[in-house]
Amino acid sequence: MEFAVIKTGGKQYVVAPGDLVTIEKLGRGAATLDLKKGDPVTFEDVLLTDDGKATNVGTPMISGVKVTATVFSVGRAKKVEVVKYKAKSRYLKRRGHRQPFVKVKIDAIA
Repeated sequence: MEFAVIKTGGKQYVVAPGDLVTIEKLGRGAATLDLKKGDPVTFEDVLLTDDGKATNVGTPMISGVKVTATVFSVGRAKKVEVVKYKAKSRYLKRRGHRQPFVKVKIDAIA
């Protein structure tokens, strides 16, 4: 089984061809929403590759290896409510946050 470990958005993901991966931060700010379904994406920060016979570990990255993917969907996650409350002082603050995400389908590891 062929797989790779990529780094994007400050996190590491184990990916294999055909996988659907949900990535929190792809791009910066509003650039995350500029991607549309079907757009190609290339990940060049590859930390490890394995083809079933040999394993290549980067120090820290493997040069010349890319993971190509296609954008499957772009959206925002469920709302997370943040509540600040102090008892007996009539203090209550509510705030919500929806994290943007990009779901990509891994095409190839080359």
